[in-house]
Amino acid sequence: MTRHILIAVLALCALAAGLWGLEAPRAGLEIRQAQVGETPVTVMRQPAAEGPVVVIAHGFAGSRQLMSAWQLSLARAGFITVSFDFEGHGRNPVPMSGDVTRIDGTTRLLMEETGRVTEYAVTLPGAQPRVALVGHSMASDIVVRQGIADPRVEAVVGISLFSQAVTEEAPANLLIVNGAWEGALRAEARRVMAELGAEEGDTVGTPGDGFARRAVAVPFVEHVGVLFAPAGIAEATDWLGDSFGMMPEGQPVALGPWIILALFGAVLLVRPLARLLPAGEAPWHPARGPFWALALAPAVLTPLALSLFDTRFLPVLVADYLALHLALYGALVLAGAAWAGGLPARRGLLAGLALAAYGILVFGGIMDRYVGSFMPHAGRVPVILAILPGAILAMLADAVLSEGTRAALWRRVVARGAFLSSLGIAVALDFERLFFLIIILPVILLFYLGYGTMGRFVGRRTGSVVAMGIGLGVILGWALGVTFPMFDPGA
Repeated sequence: MTRHILIAVLALCALAAGLWGLEAPRAGLEIRQAQVGETPVTVMRQPAAEGPVVVIAHGFAGSRQLMSAWQLSLARAGFITVSFDFEGHGRNPVPMSGDVTRIDGTTRLLMEETGRVTEYAVTLPGAQPRVALVGHSMASDIVVRQGIADPRVEAVVGISLFSQAVTEEAPANLLIVNGAWEGALRAEARRVMAELGAEEGDTVGTPGDGFARRAVAVPFVEHVGVLFAPAGIAEATDWLGDSFGMMPEGQPVALGPWIILALFGAVLLVRPLARLLPAGEAPWHPARGPFWALALAPAVLTPLALSLFDTRFLPVLVADYLALHLALYGALVLAGAAWAGGLPARRGLLAGLALAAYGILVFGGIMDRYVGSFMPHAGRVPVILAILPGAILAMLADAVLSEGTRAALWRRVVARGAFLSSLGIAVALDFERLFFLIIILPVILLFYLGYGTMGRFVGRRTGSVVAMGIGLGVILGWALGVTFPMFDPGA
């Protein structure tokens, strides 16, 4: 009992310290939410700040929260900052539309949305009609093109940049920030600099004097980590300060360690809380032969079977396919388990619902405020409900194969590796349509790391496959429903 009390104290301390570290950079800032048409925006600034504005755009499947470290840092430095949710993302109720393969399709519509947010930003009290655009990944192309088209834009910062619109002359003032582990994007940045006879790390021209260009690689980070790396934020802050003749204040905000600490506390707290649940016996333990058959056969058969049908029925990129993939995979595993005499006992429903509520409200609440949009608008509810049955079936299957996480480590690795490979086979069979599933694979890996650990605590205590399957299934369906960009090609 003493050990569990100590774990609870440690978890609460980690959670409290993490939340304190995440809230501290907001102190003293004026922060408010607004709407530009249907587009949700967040304004951050020093009280009574005057000067240029910085419009900040997230990447594909992201939201305003993912850019918080950049927005907080630039607001504390003295800029008037505005971030927003692109159409189809976060809490923006308008789906993405147009042809994603054409510049005059989806790209043009996102440029127009960026222009509307810029128009709003320059009308804020104290704002000057001088603009910098900051964009990550997908948005790097949007801000480059919009920066060239809008004469008010005096500086562009492309994070993890890829854009065919970059030339030797345009945009006139461009800073490229990549993670050191982004090999392909760094190669593109080097090519852009080589056209000017320079290398990565060099500066060509002077920001604010008509033309300037620089490309930097932030050590030890990749495509998402670059958004939380203070070194990259510092480069951009100095660059924008020089571009507008300002002396930026303060230091870059480092949110990453505090996010990890808060989420660690939220996960660890489940361990002592699980002791409040009734203890149960270990679930079915399949012999090696049935285990290998259940782990591999559904993983291979599912993408092969679905490749024969048109699986489009939701206004969300590839979420309809994923809903069916999860459902068929889960159903095949459970049918095989039933045939082998291992269908799980129907107990643990309340424990599963408690796990789901904790995962969505506590862990998900932290994610929603500091990492990425996790609370849906009304338009996403049907998407969540459509994904939910398949997600529950898939997580019930995962719980059967992992024996409520009591299985040997190699069995858990094989089962989950086979499931991820199943999604990989699906992408290989229809790369053009299902390419975006590749983006979801890291989300599922993080799901296993965070939510899977919470499920493990519950599973080891209760021995209930139903508790894990229901709890993790509801969370997975919810997470996927709020992550996939909503898309209406006919709009």
